[in-house]
Amino acid sequence: MDTIFLDDYLSDEIIKEKEFRQKIEETNWEKYLDKKVLIKGCAKSPVPTWAYLIIATKLTQYAKSIYFGESCSAIKIHNRKLSIP
Repeated sequence: MDTIFLDDYLSDEIIKEKEFRQKIEETNWEKYLDKKVLIKGCAKSPVPTWAYLIIATKLTQYAKSIYFGESCSAIKIHNRKLSIP
């Protein structure tokens, strides 16, 4: 399972919306194509709910399954359904 760490999106050890959105746009989301992905539930600093939602929204276009929390007790928040031709 691949993991997204919110610490990778911090600017000056906090989430700043403008810089956060820029980093989101620069992220290669295709590397998560058809993979199980965990959005790590904690960071060095408090993370606003909207940050998790933005990441989850981007991932839904690529990831097979999205989980939230810690790897030992992750909660599935999205499962992409396969389209049947």
